[in-house]
Amino acid sequence: MKFGYTILYVPHLEDALSFYERAFGLTRKFVAESGFYGELDTGETTLSFCEEDRLTSEGIPFHPSRREAASPAMEIAFVTPDVEKKYQQAVSAGATPVRAPKEAPWGQKVAYVRDLNGVLVEICSPI
Repeated sequence: MKFGYTILYVPHLEDALSFYERAFGLTRKFVAESGFYGELDTGETTLSFCEEDRLTSEGIPFHPSRREAASPAMEIAFVTPDVEKKYQQAVSAGATPVRAPKEAPWGQKVAYVRDLNGVLVEICSPI
């Protein structure tokens, strides 16, 4: 087995893609003609977004992620040598600050923000 991708289900695809482009400097890799699904170029593993209506139309129950609700019990992590700069970029683009960059006991610098839908995003240095 090889981990292939992560899909975040979002209320509005375009809003999510635009946010991640501004906040984290990612670029679009693919957007379905129908406009309900899109992927960002993140390197080896794909970060995808799909509109929640797709789950609803398939009858699949889910708890939507929302900015005003608690973060889902998961996170996305981006690794960068410049945690402070990327943290500020994310916050300037509308991410909600959770924890400013600080050094973890194992020597890694780690910060947290929430995206426009409340998903927890870790911004960290390489280990």
